[in-house]
Amino acid sequence: MGLIIQVTELVDGIFIGCSFNHMVTDGTSLWHFMAAWSEIFRSGGQSVSRPPVFKRWVLDGYDPIINLPYNHQDQFIERFENQTFKERFFSFSSTAISKLKATANSECNTQKISSLQAVIALLWRCITRARCLPHDCDITCSLMFSTRARLNPPLSDDYFGNPVHIVGGKATVGDLLAHGLGWAAFQLHEAVINHDDNAIKEEVESWMKCPVIYKRIHLFGANLVRAASSPRFDMYGCEFGLGKALAVRSGCTNKCDGKITMHPGREGGGSMDVEVCLLPEYMKNIQSDQELMSYLMIY
Repeated sequence: MGLIIQVTELVDGIFIGCSFNHMVTDGTSLWHFMAAWSEIFRSGGQSVSRPPVFKRWVLDGYDPIINLPYNHQDQFIERFENQTFKERFFSFSSTAISKLKATANSECNTQKISSLQAVIALLWRCITRARCLPHDCDITCSLMFSTRARLNPPLSDDYFGNPVHIVGGKATVGDLLAHGLGWAAFQLHEAVINHDDNAIKEEVESWMKCPVIYKRIHLFGANLVRAASSPRFDMYGCEFGLGKALAVRSGCTNKCDGKITMHPGREGGGSMDVEVCLLPEYMKNIQSDQELMSYLMIY
């Protein structure tokens, strides 16, 4: 099943719910679809200005049809199990994010660290503190990102599919907390920069030689912080006749302790809303983290 849309009519508005198969499409393609749907609505049924690109990208020398090494569905189907997490949104103003980015770059004497990397680095440090882990414990912060622009030649931004990879920064608790924000952000920056065309194709080729359907056990682990979605998605630009959306929220699946989901802030201007998912005891700790609260109070 690829896509399910449910529209719930409320007394004073509507709620649009969307569920899609991540093996078929990524966040870029999902929000491209939502933008096209909104454009069709606003234009009275006219064609969209940016139609999706359906031509498939396949690694040279490989057949696009792959035989998976399974003989029973239980080998690759994983049933959803509801777990007890606390979720909270933290809103970062554009001013706070500018200060975060400037601080991270200044500490590393560079201008290469992005706003997104700075925000994720801050949350990596704060979540690690909230977990009260031993200082010699190994930890990882991973990011899911589109490979479209990193391939040579690059794929179109309108490529419809799921060309995403996961990279991560690694450290010990002691190193992460002893060094500043810039050090943490630079670990993430290096992980992204090093995942170039060659690295992407090597990873794809490795999977083609030994294909596997990933389960939660492969994607989520202990002491992990995982960032998904993107504040660059034009979530609030999708309009269906009732004005700008009041809020964007994610569902209950693909959640784990340490999952952070990035959204653009409703006020725009480079602001961000971040959904943080943690075990209850860790959520209690992070809500009193001084470093985090100092940036949330900047307007």
